[in-house]
Order: sequence, then C-alpha cells, then structure tokens
Amino acid sequence: MKACLNSWKPNISRQVGDVMSDVIASPSVRRLAGQKGVDLAKLARDLGRQTIAREDLDATPRPAAAAAAGCSYWDVDHSQYGPVTEEPMSRFAQVASRNLTAAQALIPAVTHHDQADISAVEAFRASLKPKALARGVKLTTLAFHVKALAQVLHEFPRFNASLSVDGETLILKNYIHIAVAVDTEFGLMVPVIRNADRKGLWQIAAEISDLAKRAQNRKVRPDEMGGASMTITNLGGIGGTAFTPIVNPPEVAILGITRTQIATIWDSDIPTPKPMAPLDLSYDHRVINGAEAARFMVRFTKLLTDPRRMLT
Repeated sequence: MKACLNSWKPNISRQVGDVMSDVIASPSVRRLAGQKGVDLAKLARDLGRQTIAREDLDATPRPAAAAAAGCSYWDVDHSQYGPVTEEPMSRFAQVASRNLTAAQALIPAVTHHDQADISAVEAFRASLKPKALARGVKLTTLAFHVKALAQVLHEFPRFNASLSVDGETLILKNYIHIAVAVDTEFGLMVPVIRNADRKGLWQIAAEISDLAKRAQNRKVRPDEMGGASMTITNLGGIGGTAFTPIVNPPEVAILGITRTQIATIWDSDIPTPKPMAPLDLSYDHRVINGAEAARFMVRFTKLLTDPRRMLT
C-alpha cells in the first residue's frame, strides 16, 4: 500500500477521553501514524508527553500484525494431522499480504455488482480487426473498459480522489491515471496507464499489451507503478461470474471484470442473446455512497453500448 504523498492539513488538537491533547508531530510522523493505524493522541497520553517522534511509531506494531500475533488458532502444528510441505512466502507476497490485510481492516468497503451489454464493443472490435493487424496492436475489450472508465472519472470526480491519512480531507485529482492489475508467476503487479483520458483507443490498447508483457518479465519501471486514479482488475480470461475486489489505497474504488457470458435479454417480447460482461465495483463508503456508485456504473455501462465515440 503506497502512502498518500499529497499534502494534508494536520489535526493538531483532538479529543481523548474528557481532555484535549495537543500532539506535536511532524507531517512525516503523522503520515506514518496513519499508515500504521496509530492514534497519536492516545500514544501521547500513554507516553505521558506531547511530542511524538518516528522512533515512537517504530516501536508501535501495526494493529493487523498485533492482532495476528494474538491469534493462537494460527499457531498449529499441521504435521500432527498428516504430511505437510513448507514453502516460504516470497518478499513480494509478504508485502502484498500486509497491504491487503491493512486495506481490508481500515476501509469500510462495499461492492456494487452490475453487468454491461458489450454487443456493440464486440461488433466494433471485429470490424477493426484488419486495422489492428495493420497496426500490430491487439485490440482487447479491456482497452474499451479503460477508455470508458477514464471518461466516467471525469464526470464523477469523487471517484478520482483520495482521503488524507487522517481521513479528514478529500484530495481531488486533476489527472486520470488508470492501473491495470496483471497476474504474474511471482504475484500481482499493477502498472499504470498515465493520462488515459488524453489517449486514444489504439494507444491505450498498445500500452496495455506492452505493460502486461513487461510485467510478466518484471521489467516494469518504478515510475510506471503507483499514483493511479483507479484500478481495473480483469479475470475475464480466467473465469468466474462475480467477485469482490479489495480497494487499493490510496484509491477509493476498484473495478472488477469477469468472463463475458451470453444471456437472454428481452427486447419487448423478443428474446435476444447478448454478450454480458459482469462488473464489480468496490468502493470506500467513507467517500462514496451507494447511489453515487449506482449512477457511476449506469454511465459506465452506457458508454460501452456506443464504443465508436471512443475511437480517436
């Protein structure tokens, strides 16, 4: 989980019990406290002083780690029940585990399930196949999702935002960067398409292909990771009908996509088979409410019914 590097207004005075505690701490210390889930006012009270330094936080375990340490039911000798093999978790997997645990513990997340009729997208992709071959670009459905999401983020700015670490300031972003989760043999990597709203469909498709290939070979540069407005995680090539993606802080929402299915849609009295893409939008309920999420997805699915507008 990457720290929110945006500036934010420190909360110097806060209520603790029935007294006011004026905590003195630098912005970097407050940022670290937010990442570790440490209440600075309570820590100052416990230490009996007003000034908190970084070393005070370094001595304070993360709540998730402390909780795990106290869960005796994890400490089991599984070999007493049968043969086992031990496999060390990679450093990459350990970092991901800590980040996901913290995100799940700290964010009140809700998932909105929906689906999109992508008949027009598939027909349009088929018509563009000769151009795609000529350009040497694989035009996937994911490129349309990225392009549509970039447009909807313009129209719904609260989705293109982050909360400050103290949860008191909403930071609205004047850029649109969309991250695309890539499954690799060493774990999930999430490279970012910068300024997706300023790029055409062909350029987005080319970047998706390039980033995915380099992610598989661990060739994605540090500057191509982080800072996203929102993430898309796509399981369409694997399977499933729905899932609940975990919000990737400091983002406030994530869009999940699963395998397209043919469903019968009734048009008046006529049953018509349509390719329907299941969509799962998880969002931070501190920033986004259910009605906003529903409107967001209505607009997103509507854009996919007229994909020609995306080709620039």
